[in-house]
Amino acid sequence: MESAGKLRRAGNDEFRRGQYGAAAELYSRALAMLEDAGLSARCHLLSPRHRALTLTPFAIKPLLRRAAAYEALENFVLAYVDYKTALQVDCSIQAAHDGVNRMTKALLEKHGANWRKKLPPIPRVPIDAQRRWSVPSAGAPTGDTPPGNTPQGDPAQTAAGTERARTLKEEGNELVKKGNHKKAIEKYSESLKLSQECATYTNRALCYLTLKQHKEAVQDCTEALRLDPKNVKAFYRRAQALKELKDYKSSIADINSLLKIEPKNTAALRLLQELNRA
Repeated sequence: MESAGKLRRAGNDEFRRGQYGAAAELYSRALAMLEDAGLSARCHLLSPRHRALTLTPFAIKPLLRRAAAYEALENFVLAYVDYKTALQVDCSIQAAHDGVNRMTKALLEKHGANWRKKLPPIPRVPIDAQRRWSVPSAGAPTGDTPPGNTPQGDPAQTAAGTERARTLKEEGNELVKKGNHKKAIEKYSESLKLSQECATYTNRALCYLTLKQHKEAVQDCTEALRLDPKNVKAFYRRAQALKELKDYKSSIADINSLLKIEPKNTAALRLLQELNRA
């Protein structure tokens, strides 16, 4: 244990000096020693501040700090996972939304369209952790009015409902891959009755676009943006739907909002050119 502690402290010193690669190697060696000793230290080592994760899993500040550290190491995959985990705890955290957008852009540039295949499973945050750590932010509902995606009711039933919602969403995703968009819409709709997730709305919007149900696509993207005001997919798909509805002004406004988030988004730039010619 003393040896692992020395490795961790040496890693902290390297981290403070900005030697992230050397720090990561030292942390990994220390973590291996701790795991060999049968200790759970998954979130213990990246910096002294992150010890809180050992005792209080899914605490917001350590998650965000660890994500920032991974980002500094250019380990965009693990940074993405931590930012997404933080959003499960509290979907109103703008720093986490911004981090997800940055990591998505970095991973897309690094791995191309199939970047999601590089991701490890994202931890599922228990309902009690969401309630413990989530706090209202500016503009968020307060009092007795819960945010749209906040679980309610008996915790055991809510946890089962959330799990069922994820399963339904995954089933919808598989149906999309097979080209069965109508059936996918049914799955996504069932999922949204149980848990309102941004990705489920944008996925269903894609199905509506494919089936030329443009008004429904606009509605779903609007709901997604209510949950995540900087969601690139929601802006892009709503702009596509608005273009088909010949609401060019609103479509251009959505593309401009997207480009403020991702100025070099080639699909958005291409769509903007089409709109300017319309």
